[in-house]
Amino acid sequence: MTHADKSATTKNESRTLIIIVAVIAAVLIAVMFYFLMRATGGGTVAPPTLAGAIRAGSQEFEQYHSKIMLDEPEATEARRPLGDIVMTLQTTVRNFSGKTLSGLEIRGTVVDPQNQPIKQRTVVVIPSPVPGGLAELAPNKTLEARVVLDGMTEADVRANIRMEITGFRFKN
Repeated sequence: MTHADKSATTKNESRTLIIIVAVIAAVLIAVMFYFLMRATGGGTVAPPTLAGAIRAGSQEFEQYHSKIMLDEPEATEARRPLGDIVMTLQTTVRNFSGKTLSGLEIRGTVVDPQNQPIKQRTVVVIPSPVPGGLAELAPNKTLEARVVLDGMTEADVRANIRMEITGFRFKN
C-alpha cells in the first residue's frame, strides 16, 4: 500500500467518523428540543386552589353561585415560535351576591365538537396573582378574569370555550 493510499484511507475514515458524530449530535439535539417543547412547566404542578373555598355540592354554593355571574367568555389565540397555539379566555365577573368576595376560582376550558375538553386550567382570580391586582370584589362590582391555555396544536379541533366558577370565598 502506497503512502497516497494510506492518506486517502485515513481521510475517508476521518470523514466517516465526523459524519457519525454529527448524526449522533443532531439526534441528541432533536430529542432535547422534543422534550423541551413537551415540558409543562417543570413537571407535575398541581393547579392552584383557593383555600377555604365554598365549592359545588354545598348548600352555600348553590345559594350564591347564581349571584356571581360570568359574562359570555371571549377567546383570542396566538401561535408561538415553538409551534403550539395559546388561547386566552376572558370574561367579566359580576358580584350580585350582596357580600364581598375575598376569593374566586375559575376554570377555563376549550372543548371539541363532542364537548370533550381539549385543554383546561383552573386559576385563582381573587386574590390577584398580579402585584397591585384586586384583593377582593365588593358587591355590585365587576372584574376582568383571564385564563391562558397553551400547548394546543393545529390538529386540535377547538369547537367552543367555557369558563365556570369552581369555588369562592366571602370576606368575614
